[in-house]
Amino acid sequence: MAIAASTSLAPEAWQRIIDTDDLDELAGSQQDWQLNYQQLSPGAFSGQVQHLQLPGMRLVIESVNQAVHQRGQLGQGHYGFAMMPELSGEAIFNGQRLDKHAIMVGRSEDLDLCTPAASTLIGIVVSEDLLNPLWERMYQKPLAAWLQSQIVVQAQPAAVQAVRALHLATLAHSAERQGQPLDHAALCQLRDAVLIEWIEALPGAVDTTELKTVAARKRVVDRACELMMSDTSEPMSMLALCSRVGASGRKLNYCFRDVLGTSPVKYLRLMRLNGVRRELKHGTASTTVQDVASRWGFWHLSRFSLDYKRQFGELPSVTLRSR
Repeated sequence: MAIAASTSLAPEAWQRIIDTDDLDELAGSQQDWQLNYQQLSPGAFSGQVQHLQLPGMRLVIESVNQAVHQRGQLGQGHYGFAMMPELSGEAIFNGQRLDKHAIMVGRSEDLDLCTPAASTLIGIVVSEDLLNPLWERMYQKPLAAWLQSQIVVQAQPAAVQAVRALHLATLAHSAERQGQPLDHAALCQLRDAVLIEWIEALPGAVDTTELKTVAARKRVVDRACELMMSDTSEPMSMLALCSRVGASGRKLNYCFRDVLGTSPVKYLRLMRLNGVRRELKHGTASTTVQDVASRWGFWHLSRFSLDYKRQFGELPSVTLRSR
């Protein structure tokens, strides 16, 4: 169940906070974005996301209690900047590991992020129409080419702390206004201060030599996932999967661990369990757990029920009844 609080700050600005125990509600609540979340770690889920939309730029802070794989798009014609300054586990952005001083940068059209349990992410999504001229005014040259990639860059610890402090203070200040409107000039000043802090945290030079290797591994994983989900009722064997992908078992396993932090066998099982949960939540009066489980390749109902409860903190019958 989601608890939403929305506030209008001006015709072109708004703030929204979502608290929910439903992973799909968390993904679907993020206005104008197309996101798909898979729960990776076991246990009942809870999460919160807060968005502050300013002219041409959105601030976001998202906290989840379980490990999650996020994929999708953050709109068209935008750039994203994000960090996890209090990282407590392994996080992977497009096949690249993060630490607490890392900034994720890239075009908004392709998000692929694995976050650990008990994690918080802060970030901005800014329109290219706003970013391009600001960058040229700041540096007297066009936007850096590496910003077109999905890349992890390293910032100085002091810069990370400055961004985090201003980002959180801006969100808190906007929430405290409780619907009191801001004029356009004030909104733009607020936006520019945050955006400049994020830009100045970026390093002066970025090494992109590893991106081709990372992209090649991710293509292997993406192709394998596509094949895995092509017929969920009959899970593909690893031998068949390797043959279809054109990779050895060792290479496939290495690519999955590098890009998603887990093995292909485990990830396939998690995708199928998440698929069952999603279907049960949208079931009808005639839906049965057995029918849904079998459609996702789970034929031993008692074993499936135990695995499901371990993963999501409740039996599948409870999920179906609470739809």
